[in-house]
Amino acid sequence: MIFPLNVYLLALAGGLVASAGSLPLWRAWCRRIGHVDDPGHRKIHSEPVALAGGLAVFTGLALPVLMATAVVALGWLDPATQRAVAHGLARRGPQLAAVLGGCLGMVVLGWLDDRYELRAATKFGGQVLIALLVAASGVRITLFVPSAAFSIAVTVLWIVTLTNAFNFLDNMNGLCAGVGAIGAFAFGMKAAIGGQYLVAILAFLAFGALLGFLPYNYPRATAFLGDAGSHLVGFLLAVLAILPHFYSTDHPVRLAVLNPLLILAVPLVDLVWVVVIRWRLGKPFYVGDNNHLSHRLVRRGLSRTRAVLVIWLLAAGAAALAFA
Repeated sequence: MIFPLNVYLLALAGGLVASAGSLPLWRAWCRRIGHVDDPGHRKIHSEPVALAGGLAVFTGLALPVLMATAVVALGWLDPATQRAVAHGLARRGPQLAAVLGGCLGMVVLGWLDDRYELRAATKFGGQVLIALLVAASGVRITLFVPSAAFSIAVTVLWIVTLTNAFNFLDNMNGLCAGVGAIGAFAFGMKAAIGGQYLVAILAFLAFGALLGFLPYNYPRATAFLGDAGSHLVGFLLAVLAILPHFYSTDHPVRLAVLNPLLILAVPLVDLVWVVVIRWRLGKPFYVGDNNHLSHRLVRRGLSRTRAVLVIWLLAAGAAALAFA
């Protein structure tokens, strides 16, 4: 980790403070305009809960980035760090801008779905469009195949799959945000160890933003992520899985590109599990039910709080294997 450790800590702290500090404001605004999740079928809360989490997490990403941009532009960093950041932005700046634009796009798409219950085809089309724009910026999966069309197609499939995996996973307090935080931390560590400091900063920023939201959502929720938040978390984790160079001349092990599958094993397995079950039952894959891993743990006698803790441990264990 050649890059200064305190910059990573600042990113984490900035995301946490901005997310946690803005959430009460977003929660009050959501309540005022009626942007809440009402009690109903398959829901465990007995009173309306503000859908403010996605807005707070996005604030935890965007506000520190804007402040950091100002600091870099004004040259307030020490010379060595300033040179490193300037070099990184010259190489990765357009891609990072596209990623942040994609974050905003996913938040807007999810917010519209929360607000107006978009048709599945409309929501899916929006996800594909955002993924295409990000892939066009150069944020792509290659899998050692020298074809731009193949790379773009696989990247879009990956982003849309992860976005929906985390959307499906958002079925209990703290589950989506907690698994997302574990994944962001793992990708941050992978990137930091590999000296990819801009990717690591983004990952630790996302980790901090999700940590700032969690106390408002777990174990008792006074705010939900909503589709705006789950779309954002899924998109972020999908992109954080693409940005690091798991395979390089210094680490020429091709199987290393499978690291993201370990780090994101829990949401991916849960997605495949419920889609197969719904397919066998003849139901549309996008219609929710109670067949997720979390629901099955509760049916086996665990409380919802403990079921979420168990899944956090599974996610952390799978991510730890990526470092082995």
